[in-house]
Parts: sequence; C-alpha cells; structure tokens
Amino acid sequence: MPRSLHPAAWWIWALALGAAALRTKNPLVLLLIGAVAWLVVVSRRGNAPWARSFGSFVRIGIWVVVIRVALQVLFAVRLPGHELFALPSIELPSWMAGVSLGGPVTTEALVTAFYEGLQLAVLLACVGAANSLASPYRLLRCLPTVLYEAGVVVTVALSFAPQASTSVHRVQEARRLRGRPHTGVQGLRGLAVPVLEGALDRSLFLAASMDARGYGRKALVPEGRRRVTNVALGLGVMATLIGAYGLLDGSSPSGLGLPALACGAVLLAGALGLGGARSSRSRYRPDPWLLPEWITVAAGVAAYVGVAVSARLDAASLNPGTSPIVAPSLPVYATAGVLLAAVPAFATPRPAP
Repeated sequence: MPRSLHPAAWWIWALALGAAALRTKNPLVLLLIGAVAWLVVVSRRGNAPWARSFGSFVRIGIWVVVIRVALQVLFAVRLPGHELFALPSIELPSWMAGVSLGGPVTTEALVTAFYEGLQLAVLLACVGAANSLASPYRLLRCLPTVLYEAGVVVTVALSFAPQASTSVHRVQEARRLRGRPHTGVQGLRGLAVPVLEGALDRSLFLAASMDARGYGRKALVPEGRRRVTNVALGLGVMATLIGAYGLLDGSSPSGLGLPALACGAVLLAGALGLGGARSSRSRYRPDPWLLPEWITVAAGVAAYVGVAVSARLDAASLNPGTSPIVAPSLPVYATAGVLLAAVPAFATPRPAP
C-alpha cells in the first residue's frame, strides 16, 4: 500500500551513500552513486514542496565542479605534466609558498580538480536526495525527546533549501504570468525581495505555532541525573565522531573506526534514555519501522561496505592516478554495493499522495 517511508531510513540511506562517495575519487564510481541517488529520488519522491529540492542540489554540485576547476586554473598548486596553456603569473610573497597566481596549467592538474569537485558534487546530490525523500517535519517528530530542541534547529536548517526552492519557483511563475523578467540577471533582481519576505513570514508563523503548542516545557529532573546525562552525551558524541573519522579515512588505524563508533552509540543510547524524562511531549501516530525501512538502510550500508571492501583489496581502483593520468575502471565490489543501493527504488512502497 502507498505510504511514506520513515524519514530516518531515507537519511541513513543517503548518508551511507555520501560516506561511500567520500572514500573514492573514481569518477565512474562517483557518477554511479549520483545515478543511483537520482533513480531512487525519481521513483520514490512525493509531491510535497521539499520533493523538488534535488534538482537545486544537483545544480549547486555542477557549479562546485566548475568553481573547483577555475580555482585550480587561477590559484592552486601547479602540478607537473602535459602543459595545455599558460596564464600570466604574478610573484607572491614568501609566506604564501605553495600558492601561485597564474602560470602553466597542465592536464594532470585539471583532472585532479575535476575529481575533487565531482566528489563534493555527488555528496551534495546525496544530501539533496535525502531532502527530497524525507519530510523534515516527520523527521523532527520521530526524534527522541532529549534531542527535541536541537532537532528543531536542525530541521529548520534542513528545510530552508526546499522552502527556498519552492519560494523561488512560485515567485518566478508569478512574474512570468505578469509579463515581467523571470530569468537572467533582471529576473534574479526581482526574486530577492519576495523570497526574503516569504522566509521572514514563515519564521514568524513557525515561532507562533511553536509557542501555541507549548514548546520548551520541561519536567523536573534531579541535578545528579542531569549531570550524568550531559557527561554521557558529550563522551558519546566524541566517540561517535572519532569512529566516523576512522571509518571515512582509509589511512586511519583499522581498529579505530568501528569500536569507537560502537562505544559512542552505547553512550548516546544511555544518554538519550536518561534525558528522555526531562521533556514531556506526546506523540500522535508515530511512523512505523517495518521491512521496507530495513531494506532501505541495508541498501545504503551495502554501498558503503562495497566501497570499503574495494578500498582494502584494491585501493588504486578507487583513487586512480592523475600524475600520470590512469584511466579509471569500475571495481567489482564497489560497483555491486552501489547498485544494491538502488533497491529502494523498487522494494519500497510508493509515497502516499
């Protein structure tokens, strides 16, 4: 039956895809990750306002690639190799050693800049996929009570891009119907004030609705329990960050990532359980977590595991050489894992209208 998938499942799937993209600079694998994200978004996004934000993230990613290549041409470190052309260079002070303004531009340097820009662009596409598939309001509703205040801040921040995209589209359509410029520089000048005014109106409506629903109401908690909760929460966040770094950085010690991440998860679970009594908040129709949610999470984790296995067995295939340039190839395990990440496009229910 059509229903909306749990928003946490979509975010875990997208973050796993993004983590896989951070471990490789192979353009074929990166493009495959982007294609999988696009396929799932097209197949499973609804008709809500935030569902149209994926295209905006893709356009931002394209601009990231262009800007990264332009910065390499103008300012970056000059890599040896086949020289394509040379720009007039300017002598810089000694304290700016390693940075140049102008000079020879090589094919190797452009390829390196393109790989790095493409990696960031694919990461933005994964975040855009999560924004298009998951409702930020339902994501806030399913957060633990102890994280409700922080969740409101994060949810408002995450919903800014979809809301801005909707406002821009609405203002462009209104200007087009009135016969006014809605594209180019003139159209951009006419968009700024209406979009800003709409953002301020939404902020006031959000503040009024939060105040009407009793936001910020607290229950009495003993001082000792509150201190233990804060310490466990801080240590859990630190251990989780260390574990995430160990998993994302291929050069870190092999025993650093997973044990630290597991320890952080245990501490965070304990802190959430202790701090849950501090906030009194009721739930109405909680989102179910059923088999499609587990399939979605497993598909995203499979993409990361496939890239991690390829990094252990054949690291050169995930980071093809650029000096000299080596033609990229598709590693077997990484390709299989990323293709499994497309399973939610077929094995999950369609969103409810």
